[in-house]
Amino acid sequence: MKWSERRERFRAVLDGKACVYPGSVFDPISARIAEEVGFEIGMFAGSVASMTVLGAPDLIVLTLSEFADQAGRICRASALPLMVDADHGYGNALNVQRTVEELEIAGISGMSIEDTVLPYAHRSGGKTALLSVEEGTGKMKAALAGRVDKSLSIFGRTSALAVTGLDDCIKRVKAYDAAGVDAIFLVGGTEKSDLEAVAAETDLPIMLGGLPESLRDADWLASLGVRICLTGHQPFAASVQATYNTLKALRDGTAPADLQGVASGELMKRVTRDADYAKWTKEFLEG
Repeated sequence: MKWSERRERFRAVLDGKACVYPGSVFDPISARIAEEVGFEIGMFAGSVASMTVLGAPDLIVLTLSEFADQAGRICRASALPLMVDADHGYGNALNVQRTVEELEIAGISGMSIEDTVLPYAHRSGGKTALLSVEEGTGKMKAALAGRVDKSLSIFGRTSALAVTGLDDCIKRVKAYDAAGVDAIFLVGGTEKSDLEAVAAETDLPIMLGGLPESLRDADWLASLGVRICLTGHQPFAASVQATYNTLKALRDGTAPADLQGVASGELMKRVTRDADYAKWTKEFLEG
């Protein structure tokens, strides 16, 4: 697998002048579809991984091996550069280093490590809290130390804008920038002035998550140095609804031929690479 080639394409997005919206993917087929329809990069989120692999909400009960295995399946099936949300790195700074090692081997192109206290502490009520700046910085340094292929992009992620405010967010961004991360991932910014203030304090590429629809002006975001902006993970939710509708219709007596929204045979062959397997079968088994 040519991991470095796709990582260089990912870095070209970070080094570019435009803001792109990645395709949210969750398995090999969704990644192939995102690649086919023209997305520059794919995004595999921790929340989606938890739902896909465990059928569980995003409460950080997913393990590193489960996450890395699914990321590896996605990378193996498609040449789409993949960005992943590695949450808190599954533990302390030493666990972060291990997380980077495993995900790099899986073939990802970019990954984020966040400074949130995870999993949620006893009696926290699920309320988000952040690590100290010092511990967060230690995690960023550990992530960079765990990287072998320097073309792999490491993002420092913080929810400080939504949790502790603008001043603390800027402090964290500066600290992670000084630690050497390749980009900053901000989650929860809802004020235009706040985003502009943070962007003024760093020359690093910025990725945004949880941004209101009203602020998703690609040109304005690009002018701030935003290179990636998440728009949600609707493809997985849509797949759940389609599966539910199909199974419910069948259970209620709908004939298979009368089902709505079912992929055509041609599309199924295309996304499963049927022609390639037919060629390999003829070449290796019938030759």
